Amino acid sequence: MKKHKAGFVNIIGNPNVGKSTLMNAFVGEKLSIITSKAQTTRHRILGIVNGDDFQVILSDTPGIIKPAYQLQNSMMDFVKSAFEDADVLLYMVEIGEKALKDEAFFKKIQNSRIPVLLLLNKIDTSEQHILEEQIQHWQVLLPTAEIHPISALENFNVKEVFERILELLPEAPPYYPKDQLTDKPERFFVNETIREKILMHYKKEIPYAVEVETEEFFEDDDIIRIRSIIMVERDTQKGIIIGHKGSALKRVGVEARKDLEKFFSKQVHIELYVKVNKNWRSNSRQLKRFGYNN
Repeated sequence: MKKHKAGFVNIIGNPNVGKSTLMNAFVGEKLSIITSKAQTTRHRILGIVNGDDFQVILSDTPGIIKPAYQLQNSMMDFVKSAFEDADVLLYMVEIGEKALKDEAFFKKIQNSRIPVLLLLNKIDTSEQHILEEQIQHWQVLLPTAEIHPISALENFNVKEVFERILELLPEAPPYYPKDQLTDKPERFFVNETIREKILMHYKKEIPYAVEVETEEFFEDDDIIRIRSIIMVERDTQKGIIIGHKGSALKRVGVEARKDLEKFFSKQVHIELYVKVNKNWRSNSRQLKRFGYNN
């Protein structure tokens, strides 16, 4: 009989390298929201993949940035915690990228005592000679890392990387129940789905000034009823979120409802409201309320 393997596999990298796409490809579910904007991921999100003789606990962290305000400091704390409990570290880069935006984090990777898989993503957008140059570049910088060219979007080499992860995991019993997909509650995915639609449809500062809080989540046999509040920092932002005669807010609600119905496999009724919560991104009490400060 095969021995059971289990462990934490933490994905880190700069913003927009495709970490969330990879995590969702591994898990087979859309747990992490994906947009083309930087700082889409704000929390550390666990996705759990179970087999008869393994449990892989994947961790998607915020893209590494130099913090400009308190919310971003909290986001980088999630990244720091990913170094502390990892059994395998996935350092994700894309073609043309040279180094992490934070030198201290990069030194931690260079000095890591746990296995590091460097995943060179988006190779479907590159030519062969450029790919070879990139592999040589990273071999010099991280001589102890294993380099795996992948395309998370096209699912190229993703299965092979997952099989390598299984080889590297320690023998251990499962950390979570075998039917559990993530460590986050249902309301978290409601909030993130709404926030994804805001990231997609609003420009400039608006998406970064927004936080979503689900106040009600009632599940019946055939429908889930949801009431969520979109928090902004200024009155002008509230007007932009709502739009002319409520049209912009309605679009967010319709698109979020469609995604949530797929996620929960059930009919969803969602009500959205917009409130001003001044300077919440720099307020420790508010950040703690939204789950950013431990």
